Amino acid sequence: MPLTSAAKFHTGTPTGVTLDTRFQVETPEGIDLILRPAGLVPRALAFAIDLAIRGLVLLVMFATLALLGQLGMGLGTILLFLVTWWYMVLFEVLNQGRSPGKQLMGLRVVHDDGTPVGWAASLTRNLLRFVDILPFGYTLGILSCLNHPAFKRLGDLAAGTLVIYRDAPLKRPPLLVAEPLRAPFPLSLSEQRALLGFAERQAELSSARRTELAAILAEPLAVPAEQAEAQINRIACGLVGPT
Repeated sequence: MPLTSAAKFHTGTPTGVTLDTRFQVETPEGIDLILRPAGLVPRALAFAIDLAIRGLVLLVMFATLALLGQLGMGLGTILLFLVTWWYMVLFEVLNQGRSPGKQLMGLRVVHDDGTPVGWAASLTRNLLRFVDILPFGYTLGILSCLNHPAFKRLGDLAAGTLVIYRDAPLKRPPLLVAEPLRAPFPLSLSEQRALLGFAERQAELSSARRTELAAILAEPLAVPAEQAEAQINRIACGLVGPT
């Protein structure tokens, strides 16, 4: 199956944009990653969730500290500072770029090259929220998100960060239970992928299409057409090994 085309995205500057806003990022190790930047709506919902959590924490803590009189007021001021400025930073750095709101929305913060966000970048993007909220209601932040191909607010631009969807780990489809068989000759990587791809996706194919593809794949194996599917399944099980 042809791979979905992706736009190149290097050092924070996309050279092309696809309709699904997927960007291909090359990590410092030379590994290509496909990132999906999150748009304004899911980011706003994640922020609203975090805002509600912080408000609830502050409400409970202030109600408790109020019992301590002047000491409680002083501790409450410190608590307000910590929750306001360090809530996001601590979660982003210590929880793989995810605050509780982002985690519920399936989002995370990373550097532009796809690496985990660090202390300096997280501090920068969160301290600059006071600019994004100007002149009121996150006006500058919203305008920045709507005008940037990767939906970056001003804090992200300054910090070199990106808010992306956190894709769930892919699970390989189960293979049919068959006695493992070693291929009669060494298989190249592309040949192994072709056999495994057929074995994993054969349930999605019609009987006629399955028979046709199996005959093509089994031709180098010198296997009769009627035995092709069974032979491919056995070789696929041999390639995967015991699970």
